Amino acid sequence: MQQGNRGRWGAQPRWVWWVAAVYVIGFVEGAGVHAFDVLSGGLHAYRAWPLESQLLFHTLLVLDPIAAVLVIRARPAGPPLGAGIMVADLVANWWGNWDGLTHHPLDYLRFVGLPVMTLFGLFVFATAAPLRRSFLSADRAPRTQEA
Repeated sequence: MQQGNRGRWGAQPRWVWWVAAVYVIGFVEGAGVHAFDVLSGGLHAYRAWPLESQLLFHTLLVLDPIAAVLVIRARPAGPPLGAGIMVADLVANWWGNWDGLTHHPLDYLRFVGLPVMTLFGLFVFATAAPLRRSFLSADRAPRTQEA
């Protein structure tokens, strides 16, 4: 029987573990925020946002956990999916907040919301390709057999 994920992770450098942990925390937190919004505000929780953003935010209830699971399982599809999610999420959030940003930029200088999401997005963009390469190399590595 193959070792599965344990073998994949055992072959990874320490930096991969840390980067993956940040991905998982970020995407699980994102899914949690969207779940909280929908549970507290219903299907119209994002009614103040453009329709495209509303649809995206509801879709992230599914996509964020998928990205987290793919990264947990060290699947090469996880990092590019995460980067795609962050592109869409940041575009929607910057678009929806643009008027407030241009008129009251100091209101956005805080440790929650758009600044944190933007930092997480930049982290994902910067690390997606190397993380994917590391996952791919683990896919190509020979696996040992258990007795």
